[in-house]
Amino acid sequence: MLNIDLTGRRALVAGVADDGGFGFAIAKCLAEAGASVCVGTWPPALNIFMNLLERGKMDESRKLSDDSLLTFEKIYPLDAVYDTLDSVPDDVRSSKRYKELGDFSIDGLAAQLVKDFGEKPLDIVVHSLANGPEVKKPLLETSRNGYLAAVSASAYSLVSMIARLGPLMRDGGAFASLTYMASERVIAGYGGGMSSAKAALESDTRTLAFEAGRKWGVRVNTVSAGPFASRAASAIGIIERMVAYVQANAPLGEELVASEVGTATAFLCSPLASGITGTTLYVDKGFHTMGMALEAPPG
Repeated sequence: MLNIDLTGRRALVAGVADDGGFGFAIAKCLAEAGASVCVGTWPPALNIFMNLLERGKMDESRKLSDDSLLTFEKIYPLDAVYDTLDSVPDDVRSSKRYKELGDFSIDGLAAQLVKDFGEKPLDIVVHSLANGPEVKKPLLETSRNGYLAAVSASAYSLVSMIARLGPLMRDGGAFASLTYMASERVIAGYGGGMSSAKAALESDTRTLAFEAGRKWGVRVNTVSAGPFASRAASAIGIIERMVAYVQANAPLGEELVASEVGTATAFLCSPLASGITGTTLYVDKGFHTMGMALEAPPG
């Protein structure tokens, strides 16, 4: 029987702050395959996430197939908008959600991983990070600052993470990220520069696969997931309509579940996918293949 076996490997999933999104589902699937899992959590969400874990509010969703609970080897504060602590504005660094956390930059995360686990601490890194402060605005109404913020948080953060974590990867290391079909087709209502950020992410995936592959021997892929009504996705404002439309028109007329993205990502990060890099893998019930709608959902 051919199984995904990640025993003895350590994964970092950046962008886990609750149990309702793709990041958590990916972390859970990696653990099911035998990996030890660390996560990076956005500082403003860190205390809430820790409290939910400590109070057992996520115990049901953390349950693995053997009835044990998903545990995180380490939970790191991470704001991937900042490459170094020196680049953090004073008002952010001194705010109550940040000031007690130490170095929450990408550089700080890399240094802490080495301190905790040694010079080559990682086998897998998953980038599950996206933010567009003006996502509800049409592109024509998006400010320069809003556009650049979306690209910085959602695309350049991958470049920065690979530059800093690539040297920390063991042989056979793999990076994966999450993208969305708005990178290549118009999704009205998915604005604020987020479609541009996802296009940049996919283009960077190909270039990084070449550069990081030649430099460190790591693979870089991205998963284009269908719309999913997570808490984070609610910021888009039309996520329920997006989900309903895809369900009505995709070749597989059913809603995407987070674990399907989790298992696909675990595969891409496993030795079974050792020959795959620079690729965008669609996990969207086949919706990306459609050129004409069958019907619009009610409303």
